[in-house]
Amino acid sequence: MAVNIDDVYQAVLAVANKEQRGYITPQEFQTFANHAQKEILEQYLYDINQFGRVPGNSTEHSDMLNLLDEKLSVFKKVSPALAVDPGTFRVQLPNDLYKIGSLSHVMFNKTHIFEEINYNELVTMQKSALTSPTFSRPVYTNHTGGFLTIYPSGISSVNMSYIKQPRKPRWGYVVAGDKALYNASASVHFELHATEQTELVYKILKLSGVAIKQQDVAVAGQTLETQKIQQEKQ
Repeated sequence: MAVNIDDVYQAVLAVANKEQRGYITPQEFQTFANHAQKEILEQYLYDINQFGRVPGNSTEHSDMLNLLDEKLSVFKKVSPALAVDPGTFRVQLPNDLYKIGSLSHVMFNKTHIFEEINYNELVTMQKSALTSPTFSRPVYTNHTGGFLTIYPSGISSVNMSYIKQPRKPRWGYVVAGDKALYNASASVHFELHATEQTELVYKILKLSGVAIKQQDVAVAGQTLETQKIQQEKQ
């Protein structure tokens, strides 16, 4: 279900090269492709959050959430039994982490979900025995240094569901004469759902138009993307 990177590159070139507007090198394309893929992934998370807030449970919203969940499924991972450092209460985060889904631990055959809080909230909670974190009401604080800290102490391992970083797409090629020819064996395809091919083309066109200093290419990408969004909302 992945998107073929050569299909996207050729579609982008077809628009950018029309009437000699300019050439987008493989290196430029790969930079734009990586940015576009991450932008689409981030949009999935935003849309799920927005649709999840809609009151009621209409079929329309349920279908949208199911579709988004299907598109996001390839990026979902679970890391069971992540060890907790007994001295610092820290948990090392997975190297491919993009966004934490949920954190939990099991005690007496019952699963307890951690609540994410900031440091100021933790200080306030710890001022009272009634609000301090417990094994059945655990919390964690997130850090940018590749780890998070859990409370209370005494928990030896946690389970984490998360969204992984997407692979960086790569249009592999060999040089023949002065031309770059597609090399499938050296390529890395997009991990996105197959239905995102046109969206990738539009987003990459916007970025490419700026790089080759052709405003009409950027505008074309923006216009096509806007039309696609409007069609989806009808």
